[in-house]
Parts: sequence; C-alpha cells; structure tokens
Amino acid sequence: MVPGPVEALALDDLRRQLEVNVVGQVAVTQAVLPRLRESRGRIVFVSSLNGRVSTPMTGAYNASKFALEALADTMRLELRPWSIRVVLVEPAAIDTDIWRGAEDTLESAAAGLEPRHRELYAKHIAGYRKAIPRFRKTAAPVEAVAATIERALTDARPRARYVPGAGPRVQAALAHLTPAPALDAVLGLGTGMPRRP
Repeated sequence: MVPGPVEALALDDLRRQLEVNVVGQVAVTQAVLPRLRESRGRIVFVSSLNGRVSTPMTGAYNASKFALEALADTMRLELRPWSIRVVLVEPAAIDTDIWRGAEDTLESAAAGLEPRHRELYAKHIAGYRKAIPRFRKTAAPVEAVAATIERALTDARPRARYVPGAGPRVQAALAHLTPAPALDAVLGLGTGMPRRP
C-alpha cells in the first residue's frame, strides 16, 4: 500500500500501486481466459472494502481497488455469454504484513514528503499513526479471508461480491446507506483526521 495524502503522492508511486493492484490482475486474467472459456471457469478478484469506501491517507490504494471493482463488474457482464462467473472478494483489514509494518511504511512515506507537505499534513500523519493499532486489532485472520475466497471459488451459484466477516459486512451496508457528509465525518474520526488545519 502506498500511503500519504494524494496532493503529495509521487506519480511513480501511484503508477506502481495501479500496476500491481489493477494492471497485474488484468494481465493474469487475460492470459488464462482462453482456458477459462473452454472450462467455463471462474474469475475471483481479491479487492477490498476500500474498493467501495475511500479512506484518507490511502488514496492510491483506494483508487486501485475502485478500478479493480469496475473492471470486475464490466468483465462479469462481458463474459456472461460464456458462463464465466466473475466474483469480487472484499475484505477489510487483514492480519498481514501490510498492517504489521504499517508504522514503518507510514514513517517512510512521511519522511519522503517535501517539507511543505510534511508540515501541511502533520496532523493527518499523526492521526493515522494513532489509528494503526486499532486497524491492526480489528484485522481479520488470514484463514477467514482464505475461507471466503474458497467459497467464492466453489459455490455452485456464486454471488458477485463476498465480504468476509460480519463487521465489514455491516460497514459496507452502512457506507452505502449513509449520506456523504455523515460518512466523511465517521471515516475522518475513525482514521484520526483533523477537522481543521
């Protein structure tokens, strides 16, 4: 994950994030599609709840997951004539190295900011730093996400989307129903974002 405020993102970092999370998945899918068409196989993309709900300081990651969601939705329609199912798995935080090393990643990103951006976003960085332990504490076990992926691969009638865990399913539903100003306030509070510069 490439962290940091969008204003200060190095465009090469943004490109790398999109290359890994979007272009890479499409390239692999294109390579196996002829076989999937023959076998009437299934495509399962691992996206994120951040493919539906954006959070501050993770704009590049959010963008990559939103893009993956759009491509999967498009492919689900395009590949329907060949009975190829396209499924998204949308976990929230998972107990992986992304969260275990989140402080180091954030510190490295903050150190790489131009001094003016470091000053402008000092409160954002401090707030996000404080939120990391909470994200880590609520992260889903890898096994639960793997079980959801297995279900997405094997269900006789797969859904278009699977969200592992009751908490993330509630978050997704509430985010869909909550007006933008209220959602922004909740997400800002939950991620430690300041209300004023």
